[in-house]
Amino acid sequence: MHTLFHKVWNAHTVRALSSGQTQLFVGLHLIHEVTSPQAFDMLRQQGWGVAHPERTFATVDHIVPTSAQTRPFLDLMAEDMTIALERNCRQFGIQLWAPGGVESENQGIVHVIGPELGLTQPGMTIACGDSHTSTHGALGAIAFGIGTSQVRDVLASQCLALDPLKVRRIDINGALRPGVYAKDVILTIIRRLGVQGGVGYAYEYGGSTLDAMTIDERMTICNMSIEGGARAGYVNPDKTTFAYLRGRRFAPSGAAFDRAVAWWRQLASDPDAQYDDRVSLDAASIEPTVTWGINPGQSVGISERIAAAADEEALTFMGFERGQKVEGRKIDVAFIGSCTNGRLSDLEEAARLVRGRHVAPHVKALVVPGSQAVRKAAEAKGLDAIFTKAGFEWRGAGCSMCLAMNTDKLEGQQVCASSSNRNFKGRQGSPTGRTLLMSPAMVAAAAVAGEVVDVREMLEEAPV
Repeated sequence: MHTLFHKVWNAHTVRALSSGQTQLFVGLHLIHEVTSPQAFDMLRQQGWGVAHPERTFATVDHIVPTSAQTRPFLDLMAEDMTIALERNCRQFGIQLWAPGGVESENQGIVHVIGPELGLTQPGMTIACGDSHTSTHGALGAIAFGIGTSQVRDVLASQCLALDPLKVRRIDINGALRPGVYAKDVILTIIRRLGVQGGVGYAYEYGGSTLDAMTIDERMTICNMSIEGGARAGYVNPDKTTFAYLRGRRFAPSGAAFDRAVAWWRQLASDPDAQYDDRVSLDAASIEPTVTWGINPGQSVGISERIAAAADEEALTFMGFERGQKVEGRKIDVAFIGSCTNGRLSDLEEAARLVRGRHVAPHVKALVVPGSQAVRKAAEAKGLDAIFTKAGFEWRGAGCSMCLAMNTDKLEGQQVCASSSNRNFKGRQGSPTGRTLLMSPAMVAAAAVAGEVVDVREMLEEAPV
């Protein structure tokens, strides 16, 4: 009668604390260049070491330049932060993937490389100083984003003090219609339940729609659990999970893999598991979805109009009116990438849209692979040539315009069609810049049309 969440939580519980929190052992700790420097400084101040350096892995992703990744970086802050992470990893014996490093071919966004290297596995507790750590739940892990002081705690003790969570089961059943993607599913869930709807919860995603999804698609959904207020999001491990992990670098191999699969199967929520809440959605009712406001819950289907009760602040900032459609909104920038939608399958679908077409003259369009492995695989398939011929800039791996910590930023009041996860004011580098979240295919369609369009119409015309 237990959920995967409770099975994993109980298996990693060290003790119950007097505060009501649980001291939880962390199986995998992922770090990057932005939230770790202060944590390492805190260790030095206390004279502490890293308890289990073999359980911590580092990458450079947030501030790394994507236009030119030759070291030293022209961006001095990016270079300094990378040097600091390199120094910290050397001192404390932590494996690092960074441009110019020994294993730079594995560099990429932390939530992309974790799964693709097989570090992320079912039944794990995973922590990272990044809110979108929930991504790893797609493989049946319980993954938490943490703050810098908690990064210190995990480095020093391999444990976290966390509040127990309730579990909400979200079932999506049926087949998604052509032109509707995992991004549309999670935007619809957030719109329905609200950006605060998941506070105090872990979200368990299931149903026939999820069962049919690839791991990439499941990662997109789990990634944005945090935008819905949830502390974690996950999908029960199944044959799709096991097939994805087989043969990956850090996954078990041979007989050990078969033993691991037998254990992973047992972790799935029991058929009679008890949930604190349940929600159901019909996949056929979901259409291509676009945000119109300043949080990810403010969205509409492409055929809908913005509601009469829409938030005035969001409307004013974004330049929309009540009753208006998002379709037809002119864009200035198109961004395909991020830990939400920067994987190979995302780029393949976007390339399918732009093949034989060209970006509108007034649009600046970027494609930023989520990892060096994604970039290499995409180039082997010729996707880079398709994008560059269509007028996109083909970049190196990193977070890029998702949060604009490097030179990839909006300017002034530019409007960006983005496959990333947040549309807050200033998120993409300009305090007056405006972000419209949508699927990579919708971004590609908008880049070509120069405005927000219904990708389904373009798919019908796409060359075979």
